Amino acid sequence: MVVETLAQAATVSHLALEFNIVPEMPPGANGFIRIVNWLLWAVVLACVAALIYGGGKFAWEKYMTGRGEAGQGMVWALIGAVIAYSANQILNAVVA
Repeated sequence: MVVETLAQAATVSHLALEFNIVPEMPPGANGFIRIVNWLLWAVVLACVAALIYGGGKFAWEKYMTGRGEAGQGMVWALIGAVIAYSANQILNAVVA
């Protein structure tokens, strides 16, 4: 019983070594990557717009009240840009 199991395991491991898998992109992947790149540009532009808006709001509050509490919006815009850029890099590493 043990000898048969070992023989079967050797056969299965031998078969597993003979597979030669060549990665290739699935059909329609170029369109998907194009859409993701467009979305990335939209997110980056939104983050830049949020950063400009947050900076203007921060300056306005600082000028009018002496307190600048709108800096959180600028930080969140920067965090969003970093996440979007990281997601693009991860997608490029997976696809390539």
